[in-house]
Amino acid sequence: MGELFQVALSGPLEGHAEGFAAELARQGYASSVVVIHVRLLAHVSRWLEARGLEAAALDEAAGEEFLAWRRASGRSAKLRLGSLGPLLEYLRGIGAAPVPGTVPPATPEDALLARYAGYLATERGLSAKTIARHVMAVRPFLAALDLGGRPDLGPLTAAGVTDFVVGQSRQRPSTVPQLVTGLRSLLRFLHVDGITAAGLADAVPTAAGRKLAGLPKALPAGQVAAMLASCDQGTALGLRDLAVLTLLSRLGLRVSEVAGLRLEDIDWHRGEVTVTGKGARTERLPLPADVGTAIVAYLQGGRPRASHREVFLCARAPHRGMSRGAVTSVAARAARRAGLGTIHAHALRHSAATAMLDAGGSLAEIGQVLRHGRALTTALYAKVDITALRAIALPWPGPEAAA
Repeated sequence: MGELFQVALSGPLEGHAEGFAAELARQGYASSVVVIHVRLLAHVSRWLEARGLEAAALDEAAGEEFLAWRRASGRSAKLRLGSLGPLLEYLRGIGAAPVPGTVPPATPEDALLARYAGYLATERGLSAKTIARHVMAVRPFLAALDLGGRPDLGPLTAAGVTDFVVGQSRQRPSTVPQLVTGLRSLLRFLHVDGITAAGLADAVPTAAGRKLAGLPKALPAGQVAAMLASCDQGTALGLRDLAVLTLLSRLGLRVSEVAGLRLEDIDWHRGEVTVTGKGARTERLPLPADVGTAIVAYLQGGRPRASHREVFLCARAPHRGMSRGAVTSVAARAARRAGLGTIHAHALRHSAATAMLDAGGSLAEIGQVLRHGRALTTALYAKVDITALRAIALPWPGPEAAA
């Protein structure tokens, strides 16, 4: 094995070199890149051996120490901790290196927020992103209370809650809607958990709402077509991006739904696709012919060979499922190629809705396709239905009416 990679293998990681190389190859790394990573494994292994350490000692701190030693010896000045990422991930996956533990809460606020986050995950079933948003929103409230090590929030009163929200509305008005939502949730948790004797959620003032105040930022059909046409179907990347953009613009999927789409979610016999949306709700949607054609072209001519079940994979190794950010970048790059400037992926969801509206679809039908939880959300698109609005518009009063 050492001769194959032209490197001396010794130390506690010697026995892991072959498995590591096989795993990198399975993930789609080029053979030349595999060689580089195995050589790095060999260097780390010899460094551990010289210090009398085992693989179990290889964590982020040890990795930083290794890199500092490499730089001090005049080698690998550009090497960063991220370069050790594939090796650390592999060793942790097989149990040879320690998995980073959670950092214990440093303050009473952190401890309380950790319990609150657990409540949101287990009792409310919220996503990690929503939980993080709630925690961030209510952190200033707990900081203002200055717990100072107190085990409870006995002194908390309805007046104190109201005063805090009013004060925030004057200092940071843009944050108030999220604060109100998170604070009500936190106060319910505090009461359910027995931390506060009374339920104070009703003491949170209602934030001024401006629902339906704006217009959906949909793209004209010509711009959507230009974004699709910008994908080079002669390349694997272009086939993938075309399939992603077609899903976004035709079915109005969210970026998280595209990223989470799995091979088994597509029923080719029935012409349906199962979409997992907000709140882990799963719904079946019809699979239009053009969407199916774009996906098939990608699966047959562009998708890397990998064990991952996500439909859309990263074009570069490791070939894992695309993240939400990667799906967003697909739309952004297509918009730039089409000369449209900065366009976010969610605009294609609005475009799908307005296209259905232009084709004669009702708001109820659009709400079903977009999987809106409330009819009020879909009602936003009534403002762009010019034909329907023209039928109910009143004539502008002329001078004779004013007289």
